[in-house]
Amino acid sequence: MRLLLCLALCVFTQTAGPLNAADTRDQLFDSGWRFHRGDAAGAELPGFDDSRWRTLDLPHDWSIEDLPPRPDAAPEVDAVTGEWRFHRGDAPSWSDPSTDDADWRHVTLPDNWERHSGYSENNAYGWYRRRLEIPAEFAGEEIDLLLGRIDDADEVWLNGQRIGGSGSFPPDYRSAWDVDRRYRAPAGLVRGDGSDLVAVRVFDGENNGGIYQAGAKSQRVGPFDPAEAQNRHFTAYTVGGIGWYRKAFESPEAGRQTTIRFDGVYMNAEVWLNGRRLGEHPHGYTGFHFDLTPHLRPPGEENVLAVRVRNEGRNSRWYSGSGIYRHVWLTTTGEVHIPTWGVFVTTPEVSAESASVRVSTEVRNAADAPSVATVRVTVRDAAGASVGVSEQELNIAAGTTELIQQTIDAAQPELWSLESPTLYSADVQVLVDGRLVDSVRAPFGVRKIEVDAQRGFRLNGRPVLLKGGCIHHDNGPLGAAAIDRAEERRVELLKANGFNAIRSSHNPPSPAMIAACDRLGVLMIVEAFDQWNESKENNQQDYHRFFDDWHAHDIAAMVRRDRNHPSVIMWSIGNEIPEQFRAGDTGQRLRDEVLRHDDTRPVTAAICTDWGPVMENWGELSDPAFPHLDVAGYNYLPQMYEPDHARRPDRVMYGSESLPKDALAYWTLVEERPYVIGDFVWTALDYLGEAGIAHTSLGPDPGPWFLSWPWINAWCGDLDLCGFKKPQSFYRDVVWRRSPIELLVHTPMPPDAVESLSWWGWPDELKSWNWDGHEGQPLQAAVYSRCDRVRLELNGRVIGEQPVSPATKLTARFNVPYEPGELKAVGLVDGRVVAENSLRTAGPPAALRLTADRGAINANRNDLSYITVEVVDASGARVPTAEAEVRFSVGGVGELAGQANGSPNQPASFQAPACRTRHGRCLAILRPTGGAGPITLTAEADGLRPARLAVECGDVDE
Repeated sequence: MRLLLCLALCVFTQTAGPLNAADTRDQLFDSGWRFHRGDAAGAELPGFDDSRWRTLDLPHDWSIEDLPPRPDAAPEVDAVTGEWRFHRGDAPSWSDPSTDDADWRHVTLPDNWERHSGYSENNAYGWYRRRLEIPAEFAGEEIDLLLGRIDDADEVWLNGQRIGGSGSFPPDYRSAWDVDRRYRAPAGLVRGDGSDLVAVRVFDGENNGGIYQAGAKSQRVGPFDPAEAQNRHFTAYTVGGIGWYRKAFESPEAGRQTTIRFDGVYMNAEVWLNGRRLGEHPHGYTGFHFDLTPHLRPPGEENVLAVRVRNEGRNSRWYSGSGIYRHVWLTTTGEVHIPTWGVFVTTPEVSAESASVRVSTEVRNAADAPSVATVRVTVRDAAGASVGVSEQELNIAAGTTELIQQTIDAAQPELWSLESPTLYSADVQVLVDGRLVDSVRAPFGVRKIEVDAQRGFRLNGRPVLLKGGCIHHDNGPLGAAAIDRAEERRVELLKANGFNAIRSSHNPPSPAMIAACDRLGVLMIVEAFDQWNESKENNQQDYHRFFDDWHAHDIAAMVRRDRNHPSVIMWSIGNEIPEQFRAGDTGQRLRDEVLRHDDTRPVTAAICTDWGPVMENWGELSDPAFPHLDVAGYNYLPQMYEPDHARRPDRVMYGSESLPKDALAYWTLVEERPYVIGDFVWTALDYLGEAGIAHTSLGPDPGPWFLSWPWINAWCGDLDLCGFKKPQSFYRDVVWRRSPIELLVHTPMPPDAVESLSWWGWPDELKSWNWDGHEGQPLQAAVYSRCDRVRLELNGRVIGEQPVSPATKLTARFNVPYEPGELKAVGLVDGRVVAENSLRTAGPPAALRLTADRGAINANRNDLSYITVEVVDASGARVPTAEAEVRFSVGGVGELAGQANGSPNQPASFQAPACRTRHGRCLAILRPTGGAGPITLTAEADGLRPARLAVECGDVDE
């Protein structure tokens, strides 16, 4: 399949020239909004009093902000831990406190009933009863009984009165196995004298049953509240709800067309202008726009735009954030104009000698009379010099839109590539009677992509293996706020760590991120949906409710916005769709919608297994998922590459999700099988939500696939929430041949302990040789290398030597009695030393050190400075065991936008001016307030020498 291009980097589609001395086509509309968290009757009306609302700038995510104290808090009592009486079966009288349960089985909870009672039937009932020691001071008061998690549905009685239930019993059975039970006992029901009787009725559909996990007391910390969070671990125990935004602005001059464009609102946005409802937009990640022209007040008068955002119920499998979290733009044009995303640039013929640049432009006539427009296209190279010009006339009837195509040849083009991401631009001007009425600059890249099962993926004729990473959309301590620099930094970090491709799972990314991929030379798979007609993970409020009515609209928004970006190489129509093996018509319909707007890129989707019957007959049952795909994404199915290739030799495949611990196996298949074009690890970066899916545990069983509070992030990334490298990233450096040898040390474990990894887990290793208190204790050192052999030395003494190879997963492990000093790994090829990697014991903590990612930044709200904060010893070495509470103060023309230490299970505020270091470091993020000058950051911690750093704000050349 042949490919091309790029587009107006939609986050900054700007005019090629001003329409008049003070005008620009697209203006950022981010500043000066008023915001209220919660619902507000009448807030859509222009006369509504919002003077007490907070004033803020967009992008904004209210779910990452610190929560106020709970207004309705009640005493909490753990009702699970301890001894209970258990009985199989079901009888209504068992809720009565007077029921004689003396002959019931004595069990200790939390546990499932298969273990504590050998009760293994499915579709079965069981009852638990206990006398609960509720503190006397709670007598007569409301309390919250914490019943933890119950598999699958339950009802709960206290002293004979029903106080709650989750899920539903047959015949309308619905599981609530992953719901945290918290039931409010009304005032007057609690006795507090040792006689309080709790009775729990449980129904189990299949697999384990019973009260299997104790409840967690609410700990409202920063933005986290495990009691109030509706989707709990999935969304990192953060709180959604309803929010309102309002902004006043003056009407432009008469005779102009005015459009408001939102790059992303999560979710269910409703928009009003001057009390007139413009419409709604359910999808939380696609851009949308409204024509304001019919509802604007006369020029110079004030208008009020109001936006209501509803992030309600269980609607996401990861942290979504809440609010207008991407940019908003106000576009002003003539009545004859280019509509939103109306320029499409392709390069259908590309070679080193020449390229044909085809510019397709939509022109709309919003006037009441027909018009003759001149469309002038100027293609410019990276230096701004004209490559060629085309000019054509177009007759446009009133109220219609016409499409015109113009082709310009470019000689000796500079091709866009990973190593040299050169960007051209197409300046499109629309003139009526010789007067410029609209102008758009569309950046693009001259490049060709091809893909087939025989020769793999090629960029400009050269094979490229996709070293990919999946990412979600949050920016760690900034939440979902898509500030341009935050998006750019993520792309920089990934490229610096070897990635050349990103999969935007499972939604379209921000325009700023794709523009950064264009500039930096990183490929992108843009994905539309995580569900089609059916919900996921009991998320009954997710996008599936809107799919039937909105899928075509959202595909159009995704493709039209991003179709000119050279970094975009595939469109993904879905991820692990529940009906993936039985919805061929839906898949074909989505494919057709993509091709309606762009037929230059392959269509893909991420296909997973349903286990059980599918794996037993994968070929027959899975084949309906693939015919509408040009390239097949396989999630965690490397074992199916070869058999599927044997059955379908023309199928192009890639690992759309893979496991960090199996990086070598996945990558070897990419290197050895041309029909497997790449591998995308889950995930390249840590993200909030899906808490603890990459945990480890001591013992033979890793436990549930997620972990509950206080875990808040997934912990499966190569890089943590701050962007710091994790152990699997060092291993990947070896797998991808970026590093010849790496050395890590496992944290101390009890003798004879066994570590179990969750599916996405990685051993609990660190780049550290600081283990005070463990002198003489054997520690496990892991050496990763593609050398023939590796040798481990401690303070000049040889500990041992081992061969390494793909058979050992490029890994050698040594037991080393700890003593301070230098631990060195040596790589040997044919007996010669070719590589070394060392860890040295750092001294006692002495000082703080601040390091900025850039010393000068732009003096606007879209830029940021990321400051690494380290605890160092007297010689300047980071102390990896140092945990210090660092206090921040900011001066000058900036503010503290956020801070974090990357921990997956130590929830804290991201906005407070203090952060506890983890492994001797943390991160502080500075944001300009708008003026030129320095921003100063001072960091202090008890017992350590403080540090101070200044970042200059001004105009920085891109």
